[in-house]
Amino acid sequence: MSDQASDQTGEKIIGYVPGVFDLFHVGHLNMLRQARSRCDILVAGIVSDEMCEQGKGIRPTVPLVEREAIVDAIGIVDATYVETTLDKRDAWRDVRFHRLFKGDDWKGTPKGDNLEKQMAEVGVEVCYFPYSIQTSSTALRQHLKRAAEAVS
Repeated sequence: MSDQASDQTGEKIIGYVPGVFDLFHVGHLNMLRQARSRCDILVAGIVSDEMCEQGKGIRPTVPLVEREAIVDAIGIVDATYVETTLDKRDAWRDVRFHRLFKGDDWKGTPKGDNLEKQMAEVGVEVCYFPYSIQTSSTALRQHLKRAAEAVS
């Protein structure tokens, strides 16, 4: 199967990029661009504020409606989908994607292994892209916290 073209049956390949997309930065942009090149239709799964709190233990800085508007406005994705559960199979049931894209910081971890197993159950390929550690929402959040502490 080629990276972008439709599969051998002519079916368009639907790609899915889940993420919080908080404090939108070049790492997010790179992930979306790379995913765009590997599918015909690209859907960004925007993690709801509640699911971010449940899954990561933090509340996003930028509210969901604004994160969704930013991702939608940059012109890379064909659609956005709001994730309201932590189980990616729920998103698959609604979107019916063929490929799920994640940063390679997940690869070989218990979370990544579990994701691959769950996606294999529904015939979805998990593709990993290099994680941009130098620019991440976590790094930005830490920098902003240090800056705020320095001012206080």
